[in-house]
Amino acid sequence: MQPDSFIRNTWYVAGRAGDFGAQLTPLTLLGEAVVFFRRPDGSLAALEDACPHRKLPLSMGRLEGDRVVCGYHGLTFDGSGTCVAAPTQEGAVPKRARVASYPVVERYGLVWIWMGAQGAADPGLILDIPEYDNPGWGKTALGALPIDCHYLWIADNLLDPSHVAWVHVTSFAGAGTDNQPLEITEEGERLVVWRWIHDRPAPPYYAPLLGWRGNSDRKQHYECRLPGIAINMSVYAPAGSGGQGHDIPPGAFINISYNFLTPVDQDRSLYFWFQHRNSRPEDAEMSERMFAGATMAFNEDKAVLEAVHRGMKAPRNPALNLGLDAGALRFRRMVERRIAAEG
Repeated sequence: MQPDSFIRNTWYVAGRAGDFGAQLTPLTLLGEAVVFFRRPDGSLAALEDACPHRKLPLSMGRLEGDRVVCGYHGLTFDGSGTCVAAPTQEGAVPKRARVASYPVVERYGLVWIWMGAQGAADPGLILDIPEYDNPGWGKTALGALPIDCHYLWIADNLLDPSHVAWVHVTSFAGAGTDNQPLEITEEGERLVVWRWIHDRPAPPYYAPLLGWRGNSDRKQHYECRLPGIAINMSVYAPAGSGGQGHDIPPGAFINISYNFLTPVDQDRSLYFWFQHRNSRPEDAEMSERMFAGATMAFNEDKAVLEAVHRGMKAPRNPALNLGLDAGALRFRRMVERRIAAEG
């Protein structure tokens, strides 16, 4: 797979809904320059960020109501990308004066963008989060982190339960995370790396969140779905009650980290996340503590992954793979097949 190749016919997260207001907001996504803005009715539009005349970024112009005015010669575009005014030649709008527009959807407090064939942009394809509106589940805030690496290095990391033993010593690490055997399940466009670790102390991040003392049975569920959505689920139950396979015992504490990876280009990515737990939904302090802990851990990942990206771009000799890389390598093949299918 070429490092600058991305799946196009899919939904990516461009940002949090609150990141976009009544101003021109430029972003680079999948190597393309895009400008976002909200219309007066609050709806969001996304256009190619390049005037067709001399390619000045439209984001260097101004927003007038629901129209974008180029800052060079005033060509004016509506939210569909159609040129609706050419002030220097009144009444003679050039027929080829239009810019690409991108379907956008707001869901779960996130802004999703489709950068492939517009006719295929089905909002029903956006990830379903089953318990999102369940009042019995608590949520953290939405996190956002730019990372200077290819997005698949982040996906690799999110399919690797073992790295926590070395990278996240004060947070997610725990007994068994360094050498407990891993299982892999592949179903369609999702791949899961998982394992149960029985009768061990809970790691520092989770110990204060559990409703019991003593050892726990712990399930690590590390899942990636195309194009780059990682669902990492941690399940804790009192020692001796943990499930087998994918079973989750009644009364278990479940925390799901939803992670959304969006390529900026072959060297940069955007990373968004929130955590969703099956208990104490009203506990704001717990949500804040979990968010702070995850933010610290993900910044630890950022430092490692940016160094990995630099090293792998210019290796002095070939890199090798370990057994723990099996899931990541299979997910990369899934990405390759999807890109090839798009032609």
